[in-house]
Amino acid sequence: MLPQTEGTPAAARLDPRETHHLIPSPVAGLRLFLRHLAPPGPAGAAPSGRAVLYVHGGTFPSALSIAHRFDGRSWRDQLCAAGFHVWGVDFHGFGGQSDPWPEMAEPAELHPPLGRTQAASRQLERAIRFIMAHHGIERISLIAHSWGSMVAGHFAGTCPDLVDRIVLFGPIARRDRQGEPVRLPAWRLVTVQDQWERFTADVPAGMPPVLSAAHFADWAERYLDGDPASRSRTPPAVKTPCGAFQDIFDAWAGIFAYDPSFVRAPVAIIRGAWDSMCTDADAAWLRAAFTGAAECRDVVIPRATHLMHLESGRAALYRATTAFLGGAA
Repeated sequence: MLPQTEGTPAAARLDPRETHHLIPSPVAGLRLFLRHLAPPGPAGAAPSGRAVLYVHGGTFPSALSIAHRFDGRSWRDQLCAAGFHVWGVDFHGFGGQSDPWPEMAEPAELHPPLGRTQAASRQLERAIRFIMAHHGIERISLIAHSWGSMVAGHFAGTCPDLVDRIVLFGPIARRDRQGEPVRLPAWRLVTVQDQWERFTADVPAGMPPVLSAAHFADWAERYLDGDPASRSRTPPAVKTPCGAFQDIFDAWAGIFAYDPSFVRAPVAIIRGAWDSMCTDADAAWLRAAFTGAAECRDVVIPRATHLMHLESGRAALYRATTAFLGGAA
């Protein structure tokens, strides 16, 4: 088992049964934060294939995604009820519990974008090897969102024998280059308004909203809580590594962060019908690129955008994910 420092970081537990772990990062001197919720019932090792790790996207961590409860229930609760041990890892610079990149304390323009796919993939491998040792299993399933799909894909291609099944929802694909790639600094500030505009931009004009304003208001307060300095800024904002969006902009300029043909596990692409970041063409490119995958399934969630896990149609995402991870046809 990997060496670890175990305890309760500053973050409160989101469930009385939740456990927290701080493990050594592949970045010397830094630690990674993992959260774990076991399925109901007697404690014990998870059977092979019944542990799943959530890989977050480019602007918010596991507490605000798979573990965030809407009206008392989260996606993680749904997976636990189906018998899965559910884990989340927060990459450096996200959520306030994993150690931030030291460069985030310096002016953003002094460094290149922090937290690129390959660096995050090494963090993901460290988390996965810890989880497998913790449970005594040989493989784990992954759920990855947006930029996290590139991190999960990179890891799954590098260590194919460690991955059981992969759900990529709202995944990023390579697009043909239309101009010069955007160049970003080390980090940036993301406000609540930035998130609101990002969450609502893809809903077609005249259609009812898919994100509850009340749900978002609660989510936004917890989002700001993830950066102790957020409310000292005007407007309040969370300091966020730019590596994720650099990888996305590069992908849309023809430079992709991993080779999907190296992935061997079954893959489910789950996307919203209104997701401008994962279009029909994007999904078609990914399906064609996963040439080595045992299966590549494409599922479209109606009336959903790139942030479908926070929206009114999230139950359809939950069902599709649980069915795929359980091996249903």
